[in-house]
Formats: sequence, structure tokens, C-alpha cells
Amino acid sequence: MRLEGDFDYVVVGAGSAGCVLANRLSADSRSRVLILEAGGRDNWIWFHIPVGYLFAIGNPRSDWMFETEKEPGLNGRSLKYPRGKVIGGSSAINAMISMRGQARDYDHWRQLGLPGWAWDDVRPVFKRLDNHFLGNTEHHGADGEWRVEQPRVQWDVLNAVARAAVEMGIPATADFNTGDNTGVGYFHVNQKRGVRWSSARAFLKPVLGRSNLRLETGVLVEKVLFEGKRAVGVLFRQDGRLVEARARGEIILSAGSIGSPQILQLSGVGPAKGLGEVGIAVVHDKPGVGSNLQDHLQQRAIFKVHGVKTLNETYHSLIGRALMGAEYALFQKGPLTMAPSQLGIFTKSSPEHERPNIQFHVQPLSLDKFGDPLHRFPAITVSACNLRPTSRGTIRLRSPVPSDKPVIAPNYLATYEDRVVAADAIRVTRRLMQQPAMQPYRPEDFLPGPSVGDDDASLAKAAGDIGTTIFHPVGTAKMGIASDSMAVVDERLRVRGLQGLRVIDASVMPTITSGNTNTPTIMIAEKAARMVIEDARST
Repeated sequence: MRLEGDFDYVVVGAGSAGCVLANRLSADSRSRVLILEAGGRDNWIWFHIPVGYLFAIGNPRSDWMFETEKEPGLNGRSLKYPRGKVIGGSSAINAMISMRGQARDYDHWRQLGLPGWAWDDVRPVFKRLDNHFLGNTEHHGADGEWRVEQPRVQWDVLNAVARAAVEMGIPATADFNTGDNTGVGYFHVNQKRGVRWSSARAFLKPVLGRSNLRLETGVLVEKVLFEGKRAVGVLFRQDGRLVEARARGEIILSAGSIGSPQILQLSGVGPAKGLGEVGIAVVHDKPGVGSNLQDHLQQRAIFKVHGVKTLNETYHSLIGRALMGAEYALFQKGPLTMAPSQLGIFTKSSPEHERPNIQFHVQPLSLDKFGDPLHRFPAITVSACNLRPTSRGTIRLRSPVPSDKPVIAPNYLATYEDRVVAADAIRVTRRLMQQPAMQPYRPEDFLPGPSVGDDDASLAKAAGDIGTTIFHPVGTAKMGIASDSMAVVDERLRVRGLQGLRVIDASVMPTITSGNTNTPTIMIAEKAARMVIEDARST
């Protein structure tokens, strides 16, 4: 059946990027915008109480429940690979950490031949989005929709870790988002008065009353429809029915670094050999689709501590839980407002690096894995991730059936450089725990454990044993110049070789940013929305 109505734009995915696009493209009442979301509305309490990520990740109501293939670099382990399945996408279940990355990340994009993407180009876009607690400053704005606040809880043990970092020579910082994120400090968070501030809350829900904007949920897009080399619509399944929606202007894929390359390949846009292997006719041979997958792999170390409070004890106390609930209900403060990680450290894994290449996420808690209960002993988690990995993975179709989950193979620790950084990151973590500021709490190495030596071979194996994702997949439909055979989109995010089709989400990053990737994704959508509007006016 055909969806009634004529649309100028069909946006696939109401996640971090799609919500921004829906807002900006529908601001002109003459443009009709259809946005399609596979998940549902965010009408569940755990989408809004910040600590709800503990219940949303690993729940099919809110998570696509992806898993990686068994990874050689992780000693044969497969990892859970959470992605948000709700309006707001992963911004509805993520860590809420407001992080732009480093200026040189974006300057590197410009050096790759992508005009308009240098730090001086994107910094004003970040500022325009900001509704920042610091107000209008050199680096931040106060008039945008993307709310950024200070955390509403602190822990003595994390303050001690911060002092330990300073003792190691890492400077304290009050703001990681100036272009140079060197230092130790508490993360700023996307919350508003103790409530998660997702992309849906910021950009989509305030404009759903517009008569020219239509949101459809519970939609599984099966493919993009083409007339020759021009995208003209999408075919999706909703409530068991196949529905076709057409656009006069453009089809925009904003389904994320997993969903967008999957939809492209289902549509016949991707590596011809791989498409043929699953029986899909080739519309456009594009070998870069689903390639160039990058992610931040963390070495998740755990240290038992003594004589100081962590969340582990409170979690297992009925009185403690009641007090946490009361503090949140009355004041919107306390542990229920916690992001998964509160304290951040950006530093070098070894002196030869010119700028910070590892990021610590430090938590006043510990657990075996997401979805498991917290440990019963007091402990902290001190995770260090490689900010700029050189390993590259892939997203490929498992079958031509749209509901089948794709083959996700991140290829972690495939390069010598990544293995060196992982081993050095564990060394830096151990050195951090040995600083004078931590000694009153007698930190004990629980993971990877005291039996793991400090030699390269032992640490490389330990990295494979304890390494896990922090859920930052990017790059699977990367921007690139015309001569780059692996480029999927140009600098205006138009799919090269096709008309009427763009990809606008984290998948277009040519290289991963040096930090959490949600805010850069929202910046990409904000910048790209203006490109879409400009290009429409020029035709």
C-alpha cells in the first residue's frame, strides 16, 4: 500500500541525528517531512531517570540487542552491542556524556579533503546547539536546545582518583569541550534538572505539533526505492503491512552506524560481491558501505577499595535503595541521576603520542557485565579506551531478510598499534591506582587481577580478556573525496553516484572523534540540515 500524502523529505530513523533533522527540515512550513522510527515512543520511566540505562540496555523494548561476531582480538569473545530502539535512539539509553572530541579530529577531516568540517567550521555549530549551564562563553552557547548540566552527585572515591591523576601530572580541568580535552574532571551531562535530555526531548517532541511533520513508529524500513540512480521512496513494514512512502526531494538515512549501512545494502547499494552472496541485486556497487567500522574499545579494570563508600553497597541495601529513591523524588539529585561514568581523564598512553590518545571512564561501582547485579564488595571501575584505534571492522548482511540482524565484526585489536595502546593503557591504570591519593583506600587489582604481569605478552592477552566496547560505532558510510574508492558520501553527505539520497548520522565520520560520539553526531545532523535546505533552494 502507499502511504497517503506527498513528502519533500523522508527521514529514516528518529535517533540522535534524525530528531535534529526532523526539527530543522520541518521549520519551513512549506516542506513536508516524514520521519520513520523502528522503535516506539519514549513512554517508559527508565528512558528519563538517568540511571535507567541499567534497565534499558539489554532490554528488547529499548535495545536492538545486537551482538558482535566472535572476535579474534578478544580471545574469541562476542560482545553485546547495544543500540537504542526508541525515539531519541541511542541518546535515550546512552551515558549522557557531553563530549565534542578534540579540535585536531575535525582538522584531520579537513586534511582528508573535506571542506567545511575543520574545527573552526564545526565549533560554531556546537555552540549554536548548546543550552549550556556555563552560558554564552568563548566555547559554549545558551540559546540552543541541547541541554548540558553539571552532574548532580559526587563521590569521595572519585575525588581521590582525580587527585591521583593530578599527582601523575595530569592537569585538572573544568571543561573537556574547548578543543583540547587534556585533563581530569567530572563529565558534563545531557540532563535537565536530573532528567535525561535525549535528542527526542530536545528536538523532536517540541515540534511534533507541526502540521507538516509526521512521525511513524514501529516501522522497519526494508529498502530504499530507486528509479534508475535516483532514490524516490522507501518500503517499510508496519503492523504486518508493507507500506511505500515517496519523497519529492530526498531520502535521508539516519539509522545509525549499524542501521544505515544495513538499509543501504538491503537496497542494493554496497559491495557487489557481498550483495551477490546474499542474493540482492546491485543498484550501485559501493564497496565502502559497511566498511571502515571504528569503535572505542575499553580495558575495563576493576579495583576493590576499603574505607570509602561506593554504589555497590548502597545497591544491595534496602534502606540505601529507599534513600536513593527518596533523594531523587524530592530533589532530583543523588545516585539515580548518575551517568554510567562520572569522572573522566584524557591523557597519553605513552610519551610518543602528541595529544591524549586514551580516555578513562571512572565509576564508583563494579559489575561483571551490563545487566548483571553490582558486586557485593566496595569497588570502582577504571576503564581506559583507545581514542583513535587503527583497527577497522565491517557491517555485512546476514541474509536478504530485513529483520535478520547484520553481521557485526569490529575487528578489535587487529593492529599492532592498537595492541600496544591497550597494554600501555592497563599500565597507566595501575600507575594511577598506585598514587598517594589512593593509598588510604588500599586499592586491590580485581580485574585483570594481580596474576597478570606487566610484560607486553601478559597485558596483550589481558586486553583481549577484559576489553569491551563503550558503544561508539562510527564510520560505516564514511565521507570522502571522489578519488577515494571506499568513500560512501561526499562532504555534503550525498551518496556518491546516486541522486536524492543522503546519509546523516555517525556512520559518515571518516575517522572516530576522540571522545564520546553522541554530541558530534548531533552536530553533524545540525550542519547537514542546513546543507539539505541550501541544496533544495539552489535547484
